[in-house]
Amino acid sequence: MSAAPIIISAMLSPDDLAWADGLRRAHYPADRNQLPAHLTLFHHLPPSALDEIRRLLMAEARMTARPAARVARLLPLGRGVALGIESPGLAAIRGRIAQALEGLLTPQDRAGWRPHITIQNKAGASEARMLLQELQRDFAPRPITIIGLAAWWYRGGPWEPIANFKFSRPGLSRRH
Repeated sequence: MSAAPIIISAMLSPDDLAWADGLRRAHYPADRNQLPAHLTLFHHLPPSALDEIRRLLMAEARMTARPAARVARLLPLGRGVALGIESPGLAAIRGRIAQALEGLLTPQDRAGWRPHITIQNKAGASEARMLLQELQRDFAPRPITIIGLAAWWYRGGPWEPIANFKFSRPGLSRRH
């Protein structure tokens, strides 16, 4: 068993991941960008909960249709920019997992969840403001497809995969 914390993320379709990661590679400081674009549900779960996490993610993937989702807005992060995600279905999935793991959540994971995909962070504040203004000129909401849930080890650098759990029912992910 690893002593590293566990991260849970939503899995984007290959096309949506390529699009979001292209934005991230273009705008995230290259020397600090250790990860592809990602949509985090939980930031720090204890490794002792691995079996329960696997069980919960597997059940959600089996019993839940792909949740509809869309990039609804651009979010300023102070020193970066993120794509703000709207997905009541994904929020419901996260809520069920949070309830099941309630006593194990860190304050960050207990706090309100603001789903987003960071495309720039750790930049200068003026650089972040300029990027936000640039992206706002052509921004339009767009649907994205959430294809599953993933668990990862966090060891301070790139995340190490534990397991992926793809939704078995397609759902209405492109409807918005």
